[in-house]
Amino acid sequence: MNCLWMARPGSLAMSENRRNLVLAGFMGTGKSAVGRLVAARLGREFVDIDQLIETRAGRTIPRIFEEEGEAVFRALEAEACQELSVGQSWVVATGGWALGLPANRAAVEAGGVVICLGADVPTLVGRLGGADGRPMLQDAEWEMRLERLLAQRRPTYRSFPLQVDTSRLTPDQVADRVIALWQAFGEVEMPSALPVMAPGGDYAVLIGENTLDRLGPLLKALGGWTCVALVSDQVVGPLLAERVMAGLKSGDLRVAHCQMPAGEAHKTLSTVSDLYAQFLAASLDRSGLVLALGGGVVGDVAGFAAATYMRGVPLVQVPTTLLAMVDASVGGKTGVDLPAGKNLVGAFKQPVLVVIDPTTLATLSAVDFRAGLAEVVKAGIIGSPELFELLEDGQADLAGIIRRAVAVKIAVVEADPYERGRRAVLNLGHTFAHAFEVLSDYQLRHGEAVAMGMAAAARLAVDLGRCPPDAARRIVALLERLGLPTAVPDYDPAAIWLAMTLDKKKQGQRLRFVLPLDIGKVDVFDDVPRERVLVALSN
Repeated sequence: MNCLWMARPGSLAMSENRRNLVLAGFMGTGKSAVGRLVAARLGREFVDIDQLIETRAGRTIPRIFEEEGEAVFRALEAEACQELSVGQSWVVATGGWALGLPANRAAVEAGGVVICLGADVPTLVGRLGGADGRPMLQDAEWEMRLERLLAQRRPTYRSFPLQVDTSRLTPDQVADRVIALWQAFGEVEMPSALPVMAPGGDYAVLIGENTLDRLGPLLKALGGWTCVALVSDQVVGPLLAERVMAGLKSGDLRVAHCQMPAGEAHKTLSTVSDLYAQFLAASLDRSGLVLALGGGVVGDVAGFAAATYMRGVPLVQVPTTLLAMVDASVGGKTGVDLPAGKNLVGAFKQPVLVVIDPTTLATLSAVDFRAGLAEVVKAGIIGSPELFELLEDGQADLAGIIRRAVAVKIAVVEADPYERGRRAVLNLGHTFAHAFEVLSDYQLRHGEAVAMGMAAAARLAVDLGRCPPDAARRIVALLERLGLPTAVPDYDPAAIWLAMTLDKKKQGQRLRFVLPLDIGKVDVFDDVPRERVLVALSN
């Protein structure tokens, strides 16, 4: 092995953790400068992959590109990444796209913890100052090329769980945040990250046990906020608020605990107004953020409050129910109810981060957990036959089904962020379910109502010749095996129809129904005759 890879004598003794600390990210984010600072502070050897390649090749990277092409450079880069598959207590700065190849990434992650540095376009342009020495930017319009290249690579960068925004920060400040993340995550199992590309800013969904205890370093590194308004209800607050506040304070964040009543009945403008008052009392301004800790109701109400307070402050979603984890927390829809129906007042508000910690599900009752499974089944019917089959087999691990269900939601909302088309498929079963909830005066659990609604939608689809009877039987059988209700509540079908007509999802004077065509395939219909719906409601 090349001597540049060998640690200084005695340096390994400075830390029992032999995992490498690896800095990734786009060019100009400061990987090399910050890496040297971090290595010096931690007493570790620093390795710059680009410098290593140049030393081995005996020429600069621009010359490698010019004389032999990008393919040769990428091969040298891949060789270097493979050597990182074993932890050696190094601090490593990778090339801008070294971890863009799955094999390189897998090797580097096997031997270390990756922290991805990012920055906005103006910051990158200012730092780079031109295309000289940057083979990927050799273009007369290099700034436009930079922006296009960053947009292409952003989903990959966002897929790394640990992020530091280096915009407008000095290298020392970035090093502080890198070291805080390393101290929080360097010796634990890493959460997974699912990136979401959304208008106005992309974000990630982090899924990992005990991530709640490390929220402070995560948020400090991601945005540098100073104050957090933690919103929870009277059920979740006593169970989890202290734990979350401790995690936030570990990142030197000032935390104000803002409380709201529990339950759908309090998903109102009055509750939002009360949160505004609590935000003001906590001196929350645009240098802070709102963190929603709870189920779907808390996420919707706190999210709407964040969208409208001071014309919008950043939002972090920390769902604590299965239903909220796989559905409500992702996609940016927030809102409150009016007496006439659900979610009639709301706004699209994309979070800056979603953190899913499966350990919080231990606080749920068995019936609430089962209710959340309805949204997991929904995801399988909409876009993942594999997920549906895993649920049928009963062999899937919890984190795995959460990841698969969230991935379905992400694919849909990325294709239609403002619910102008395809996103309507996420309402499978909901046209029925919302009517059931209204007629129950919101005493019916949302997941239970959705399960009933999906069963009714399956029966309706078979009756209309849109769905094979066997697929509908599988849907109903799975719901029942999971302990979810499938029979229509004992309401008059005409009353259910009337409640449906007040639903905001109707198009003009027509109700829209999402119907299963098969497992993993659904579509939206607005030409379903009233009499056929009444038949489905009579079963």
